[in-house]
Amino acid sequence: VQLVESGGGLVQPGGSLRLSCEASGFRFSSYGMSWHRQAPGKERELVAHITNTGGSITYVDSVKGRFTISRDNAKNTVYLQMNSLKLEDTAVYYCRRGGDVEYWGQGTQVTVSS
Repeated sequence: VQLVESGGGLVQPGGSLRLSCEASGFRFSSYGMSWHRQAPGKERELVAHITNTGGSITYVDSVKGRFTISRDNAKNTVYLQMNSLKLEDTAVYYCRRGGDVEYWGQGTQVTVSS
């Protein structure tokens, strides 16, 4: 199983980024996927989750209305569109596969700074 995140970077407050997580080594369409983040000195937190079909989506309150999780099962990829970014969104963002055994990607750094 491999999860490879990309799309992080440096962005000004109010800007946007789109993270991607390309999965391999398992039947992607059978698993819910989620994005998590960990800021310096803080615990890792769930940002958004999407079920295997995309039929159910949840967000942490702090990103509702600004972030959108989506997936393309034909491309084995889950996305996180992040708009109206704030300083407090700065963190390493991780992709996670749930299920019987969980797997994590290596993370991608998102830095929001003026």
